[in-house]
Amino acid sequence: MVDKAETRDVLIVVYDGVQLLDVAGPLDVFDRAASDMGTGYRVRLASLGGRPVATSAEAPLGVSADLSRVRKPPDTLMVAGGRGYAAAAADRDLVRHVRRLSAGARRTGSVCTGAFVLAEAGLLDGRRATTHWAFCSELAAGYPAVSVEPDAIFVRDGTVVTSAGVTAGIDLTLSLLEDDFGPELARAVAKFLVVFMQRPGGQSQFSTWLRGEPPRGGALRELVESIDARPADDLSVPALAARLGMSRRHFSRLFSQQVGTSPGAYVERARVAAARALLESTPDSVDTIAAQCGFGTVETMRRAFVREAGVSPAAYRDRFRRG
Repeated sequence: MVDKAETRDVLIVVYDGVQLLDVAGPLDVFDRAASDMGTGYRVRLASLGGRPVATSAEAPLGVSADLSRVRKPPDTLMVAGGRGYAAAAADRDLVRHVRRLSAGARRTGSVCTGAFVLAEAGLLDGRRATTHWAFCSELAAGYPAVSVEPDAIFVRDGTVVTSAGVTAGIDLTLSLLEDDFGPELARAVAKFLVVFMQRPGGQSQFSTWLRGEPPRGGALRELVESIDARPADDLSVPALAARLGMSRRHFSRLFSQQVGTSPGAYVERARVAAARALLESTPDSVDTIAAQCGFGTVETMRRAFVREAGVSPAAYRDRFRRG
């Protein structure tokens, strides 16, 4: 636990194209704890040159520190994410100063695509980390020394913490607040901000299914499109292989090579994607949707949903039903 009377510096690194909520979420958690509850946080925003930055929403954001002139490492160093993440990660000066300050900080963190800056600085090498679900594959491909966890809301690995997209920065900061001052204060701040202290499920429930490039072969491509369009059909490996006139073994090998996953895994994800759309847009019962999407039973759909989305179908509908 941290002494409330002791001031702890928090430095949030920003740049042009930063996501406003990536900054405002952690800032509001720390500020609420500091100004209204008497904790010892002093939060500053820092950019190269100490100049204001343009957020991704084109709103100007003032800063209070020049990153290059900060000599004393902060207690907590955080890098926000946003559309400008690639340019920020390519900025050698920004990355160098993040690396320098992190070396003396008690802990270092990132929100959303701010993880790319930490990765470029080498701070995630050999560590587990996460980022916004839409950028996890890019992070893993660009930085193979990083073990990317795509479903996590936030990940701790030693003194480094990374969070998923946008509002997940609030989850991460509440966790840091709990570390410093205990769960009661963290719960009080979460209640005031009207957010989960710990939200249920991972970020898979918020993601869309990224299918990637379609198969090259015409017949296999048509088969994949038919799986997406008619998930209630018989989509067992024998049935799919027979439709292409192939042996089961040859079909499974070809499908995995060209689609990037096994036939069974693809079918399950296609059925979950179809069920998600129906849960969001129709009043149909879960039993009806399970049958419409080829699951057979509600329990089969529930298990598949938990694997793919991290929550049950009922919980998913409660959160995302339209109208």
